[in-house]
Amino acid sequence: MVYYIPPKFLDRLAVHITKNFLALPNVKVPLILGIHGRKGEGKTFMCELVFKRMGLGAVYMSAGELESPDAGDPARLIRLRYREAGEWSRTHGRMAVLMINDVDAGIGRVDASTQYTVNTQLVNATLMNIADNPTNVQLPGSYDAEPTQRIPIIVTGNDFATLYAPLIRDGRMEKFFWDPTRDDRLGIVAGIFEADGVPRSDVEALVDHFAEQATDFFGALRSRLYDEQVRTLIHQVGIDKISQTVVHSDGKPMEFQKPNFSLQHLIEIGTEMVQEQERIRELRLVSEYHEVLKGDRPRSANRASHSVSKSDKYFMYYGDRPGAAEPTPSKSSNGNGGVLSQSVPTRTLHPIVAEVAEDIRSILAGGLRLGIEYVDERRYRMGSWQCFGTYDGSPEEAIAALETCLAEHPKDHIRLVTIDKHRNRMGDRLLQRP
Repeated sequence: MVYYIPPKFLDRLAVHITKNFLALPNVKVPLILGIHGRKGEGKTFMCELVFKRMGLGAVYMSAGELESPDAGDPARLIRLRYREAGEWSRTHGRMAVLMINDVDAGIGRVDASTQYTVNTQLVNATLMNIADNPTNVQLPGSYDAEPTQRIPIIVTGNDFATLYAPLIRDGRMEKFFWDPTRDDRLGIVAGIFEADGVPRSDVEALVDHFAEQATDFFGALRSRLYDEQVRTLIHQVGIDKISQTVVHSDGKPMEFQKPNFSLQHLIEIGTEMVQEQERIRELRLVSEYHEVLKGDRPRSANRASHSVSKSDKYFMYYGDRPGAAEPTPSKSSNGNGGVLSQSVPTRTLHPIVAEVAEDIRSILAGGLRLGIEYVDERRYRMGSWQCFGTYDGSPEEAIAALETCLAEHPKDHIRLVTIDKHRNRMGDRLLQRP
């Protein structure tokens, strides 16, 4: 497999690392480079390729090491790894970096339910302190008068908006949003299928057909092509003997024939993978398991128990809950039992609001809560929605808030989220897609 490094990625990383080892006159160079973007775009892997190409040493940390039962351990570990990278650079006479993968998974705050621990505070404080004093990094309980080698820190993540704001400010962290272009994707995917002899035209057609997929999708697609041969091997050897055959072989690598790399076959396998992704989004098994534990009937069973009707739009978006009845128009009486007319709204609603106004009233009348969320185009790809507000009781307040949200965010994605009395999300409905 031929590995392709997009020029923009290589340039940004190489410049940041080299700049931290140069004595630029009267220039304060940020120590940390934060590489963020949507999942599966190869941020960590391409960093490793750049490190190898530059011939530098890398000391790695994972987000899983940023928490510990003992307070202070992660912060001490960061200082220890930083000094380890500095010692490697000094003894080998080459540049070195400290890399922390998926930093937002370790110290990011996704929502109010994310626990903020003492270790989270100490990790943020330690990284800020090292960024401010990169040549004076001491271990707890000791002091070394000799200056520490300045070592650039590379951190990767998906959404840096969840990080502590003073940590990511300019001067401490330089931000690099990695969003590969079509040409970048073509170069990466062409490298994945280079050894297989897939024509460039087929690579372009494959990338364009799965334009919404991340780059790691195509690596997984290539891996899936060998499933048929592995399955054949298991049938030939026998499922009861495959373990011993593979582990206690004579040392010779098993030979596999070249799979079918035709464009039609690649699209067929890729479509199956996309369908599996969609099934995960549609099932929402976590919500259903939670309802079962509470003694409620799963929503999937509710949907299967009745035929489709015009009120099924509530089940489709919000789930089948008591009280979510078909809305009925309000009417006024003349005092003698007769109906004069149906009530008419006193003001003109936004077209989107007018379409869902009765749905909002029905949901809130059923004792549920309603949330309004929005997100811009960049964060929409990462699924990082922001809450505009939550409402219960008064439908008019929720309708007015939705109109305000649409007016303030005309170019953002906006959705309604239904929340039950236990604060569990039941479903969502996308209202605006720019």
